[in-house]
Amino acid sequence: MQKISVQIEGFGAVTRWLPSDLRLEFDAPVAIAAVLSQLEQQHPQAQSAIQQCACAIGDSLVSRQDALDTACTLVLLSPVAGG
Repeated sequence: MQKISVQIEGFGAVTRWLPSDLRLEFDAPVAIAAVLSQLEQQHPQAQSAIQQCACAIGDSLVSRQDALDTACTLVLLSPVAGG
């Protein structure tokens, strides 16, 4: 089984509760939902913010049901209000 490293990068409100340099290791493939669940377990203070985030890899939004099979940077995008 191959291990992959997932770098977590946050934008917006979620950055208040997560360290800036965050990397998690998983057996590939791993669902994005499982990555987020592990993140919530390690940083329970960020749970509600993580649940509200959209997820992206590169310039593309991804679903929590999508699976990761290679090392990547998973970007958490907090919802934005106003306008």
